[in-house]
Amino acid sequence: MFCYFQDSFGRLHDRGKEVPKATKILTKLFPNKVTIHMPQDEAVLASWKHQLDRDAETLKMKGNLNLLRTVSFLLFWLFGFIIALPVIFLPLALSIEPPNKLEIVITLSITRTRLKMVLGRSGMECKGLETLCIKDQTLTNESAEKVVGWALSHHLMQHPEADADVRLVLSCESIQYGIEILQAIQNESKSLKKSLKVLADVVTENEFEKRLLADVIPPSDIGVTFDDIGALENVKDTLKELVMLPLQRPELFCKGQLTKPCKGILLFGPPGTGKTMLAKAVATEAGANFINISMSSITSKWFGEGEKYVKAVFSLASKIAPSVIFVDEVDSMLGRRENPGEHEAMRKMKNEFMVNWDGLRTKDTERVLVLAATNRPFDLDEAVIRRLPRRLMVNLPDAANRAKILKVILAKEDLSPEVDFDAVASMTDGYSGSDLKNLCVTAAHRPIKEILEKEKKERAAALAEGKPPPPLSGSADIRSLNMDDFKYAHERVCASVSSESVNMTELLQWNELYGEGGSRRKKALSYFM
Repeated sequence: MFCYFQDSFGRLHDRGKEVPKATKILTKLFPNKVTIHMPQDEAVLASWKHQLDRDAETLKMKGNLNLLRTVSFLLFWLFGFIIALPVIFLPLALSIEPPNKLEIVITLSITRTRLKMVLGRSGMECKGLETLCIKDQTLTNESAEKVVGWALSHHLMQHPEADADVRLVLSCESIQYGIEILQAIQNESKSLKKSLKVLADVVTENEFEKRLLADVIPPSDIGVTFDDIGALENVKDTLKELVMLPLQRPELFCKGQLTKPCKGILLFGPPGTGKTMLAKAVATEAGANFINISMSSITSKWFGEGEKYVKAVFSLASKIAPSVIFVDEVDSMLGRRENPGEHEAMRKMKNEFMVNWDGLRTKDTERVLVLAATNRPFDLDEAVIRRLPRRLMVNLPDAANRAKILKVILAKEDLSPEVDFDAVASMTDGYSGSDLKNLCVTAAHRPIKEILEKEKKERAAALAEGKPPPPLSGSADIRSLNMDDFKYAHERVCASVSSESVNMTELLQWNELYGEGGSRRKKALSYFM
C-alpha cells in the first residue's frame, strides 16, 4: 500500500510531471493508494505540526552527531586527539542547529587550533584568538605558517621597539591582517584558474592556435579601466562609441549594412601618452578577450610558418569573440612594403595579415577588432591605413589634463594640504603621462632618502658615543609629500618628448591628413622652395 500526504505545494499528478519515472515505479510497486489529508481541526493540526517539528529536530540532532563523529576522527588524524571534541561540541549537537552551521563552527575551531599550534612552535601567542572571526577559511599547516609570518611582520611594523628577549604576544589585528593577505592571494588565484579554465575549453584546430592561446589575456586579468587613465576624455568617448558599444550590444548594429562595427582603430601619438593603457582599458570595459600580438609570437625559423601563425591569430580570435587583437608598435610589423631591404617572408606575412583582416572570406558579423598603436603612423603601408578607418591621435596633455593625470597618479598617496595640482601641472609643460608618473615617483623617494640620511647620522653619533644603534624607522615615520618634493623632482625629471621635434611635427602633419578631425588639406608648395 502506498500512502502519501496531500499538502499545499502541489498534487501527485503535478509532481509526476517532474519525476515521471519514480512515479511509475511507485505505482507498479504499490497499486493501492490511500490519501492522508491534513487535519481540519485547528487543535489537532497544531499538535500534528508540533510532532513534525520534533521529528525534524531529532533528524538534525542525529545528523550533527554523525558529523561530529566524522570530524573527531579527522582531528585525531590531524592533531592527535579524539575524545575532547564531542565533549566540546555536544551542546551544539543537541541544540538542533542545522548541520551546515555546525560545519562552520567546526571549521573555525580547526583553523584556530592550527594557528595556536604554529604560534606555539614559533614561541609566540595571541590573546583573544577565540574571539577572532574567520569566515569561509580552512587553514592548512602551510597556510597557517604564512598567516603567522605576515602577522609577525605587521606586529613588528606597528611595534618596532619590541624586545627580542620577551615572548611575543601578537594581537588579533595582526592575525586578521595575515588572513586578509592570504584571502586576497587565494581570490586572485581562483580568478586566474577560472579564466584559464575557460580558455582551456576552447577547441583549437592546429598547433598554431594552441600556441597562440598562451597570448590570450581574459578581461578580468587585465585590471585597467578608464578610471585609471587621467584626461583623454574625447579619445575615451570615441572608443566607447566605436568599440565597447558594438561588442556589448551587437543587436543594435545588425540592421542594415552601414551600422556594422568598426574592424580597425589606430591610436597614434608621441611616446608615453597612454596608447597601450587605452587598449587595455577597452578590453576590460568591453569584456573582450585581449590578444597581444608581437613579432616574437607570429614568427618562426621555418619558412612558411609565419603565415600560418597569422591565420591562426584571426581564427582563434573568431572562436573566443568578442576579442581585441592588439598590435603595439604596428609600424614594425605592417610597415611599407616597398622597402628594398625587406625579406620575402616578412612581406608574405603582411599580405596574409591583411587578407585575414579584411579579405574575401572575412565575415562582417564577427566581433573581432584590430586595435593598433604606433609612434610613427607615417611609416605604415597604405593598405593598412585603409583597414584602419578610425585614427585617433593621443596627443601630449595640456595643463588641465595634466592636473587630471596627477590626481589619478597621486590618488592613493599621502599628500600634505599644501600640494597644488594646478601648480604642479603648470610647471610641467610638455610632459607626457609617463613623464608625470616618473616625476611623482622621484618626489615620493625624497622622504625616504631623508629618513636614510637621518638614520645614517644617528648611527654614526651612537657609534662615536659608544651607545647601541637606534631602532630603524618604519613606514609610519615617512612624512607626507609636499610641494618642495615636486619642485625637487622637477629639477631632475624633464620631458622626454619635445613639442618642436621633427617627429612631433610629422605626427601633427599626418594627423591633419589622415587623423580624426583633420583638415585633409595638403600643404601647398611654396614658390621659394
